[in-house]
Amino acid sequence: MKKIIFVCKRNSCRSQMAEGFARQFGMGKIQVASAGLEDSRVHPTAIEVMAEMGIDITKQTSNPLSQFRATDYDGVISLCGCGTNLPAAWVSREVFEDWFLDDPDGQPLSTFRRVRDEIQEKVMQLIDQLS
Repeated sequence: MKKIIFVCKRNSCRSQMAEGFARQFGMGKIQVASAGLEDSRVHPTAIEVMAEMGIDITKQTSNPLSQFRATDYDGVISLCGCGTNLPAAWVSREVFEDWFLDDPDGQPLSTFRRVRDEIQEKVMQLIDQLS
């Protein structure tokens, strides 16, 4: 089973939603975590739009990437284009993708929903690709 970490700038919105979808739909297929170049909080609106999909991310936490070791993961998915800012050990994992998704923080609810739906589609493709 592949171990994947979703990485974003603050581990607040996009990476949290990706982790939630991957936990829900990838159970038994992949193991997942999420982290940020810095830690923050799980954004309340991310929690809200994921709840609309029946996925509870309230128990997830925002963690800095420095708390993780690259060698513990088979793959790294950057959701914000921050892949170029990651240390080489992370970028050189077996799977590396940089999804370049819009940051919904500070945007209307409709933007959160659009980004959430884009993340769901990409996570489902990733699960299919890895399992």
